[in-house]
Amino acid sequence: MPVAIVTGASKGLGRALAGALAARGWDLVLDARGEDALGVAAREAAGYGVRVVALAGDVTDGAHRAALVAAARGLGGVDLLVNNASALGAEPLVPLAGLTPAGLRRALEVNVVAALGLVQEALEPLRASAAGAVIAVSSDAAVEAYPAWGGYGASKAALDRLTAVLGAEEPGLRVWAVDPGDMATDLYAAAVPDDPEPRPEPGVVVPAFLRLLDERPPSGRYTASVVGR
Repeated sequence: MPVAIVTGASKGLGRALAGALAARGWDLVLDARGEDALGVAAREAAGYGVRVVALAGDVTDGAHRAALVAAARGLGGVDLLVNNASALGAEPLVPLAGLTPAGLRRALEVNVVAALGLVQEALEPLRASAAGAVIAVSSDAAVEAYPAWGGYGASKAALDRLTAVLGAEEPGLRVWAVDPGDMATDLYAAAVPDDPEPRPEPGVVVPAFLRLLDERPPSGRYTASVVGR
């Protein structure tokens, strides 16, 4: 069975994607900071008859990242790494004039530094896989100038750049940055708590991620709305 590591898998897109992969027969290593919610997501995925290892922790912790990859090796290797865990930098979001250095540092540590650290930890088994792939969950804030989204957008822009370079450096892998679009997630609610506009549930965009795995287009940046066509 193929093996995937999915970070931020206790809710939102990570949880929806983990469930969809499990339904396809993927064994999973799931990460999140909230142990209880992660346990629920893990049990849901395990209901498809696959092996699931749930490890609660913070992706900025190098020992935790090593444990995730070790668990995947124990299941047979790493065929897919999904860097989905994210931090906003401020909750709710604030203009750059009010963004603290500590907030920006947290967004960069989670969204960029930890993502690269996990790629580095998993690179050997990814290279050994017959179809190794890395997905970095991006955002339109990485390319558009939205007021109050500066810190988060800067971190996602940096993640996009690292992902693009990794794709050039690792031609044997598929490396995709994917903008899923706005979704009804706890992250978005924390970012803009007073937004009255309805947002689609994360499960709506999951087929676009699965299509990437099925069709394996060249490494690069994609939007879920385009991939899903």
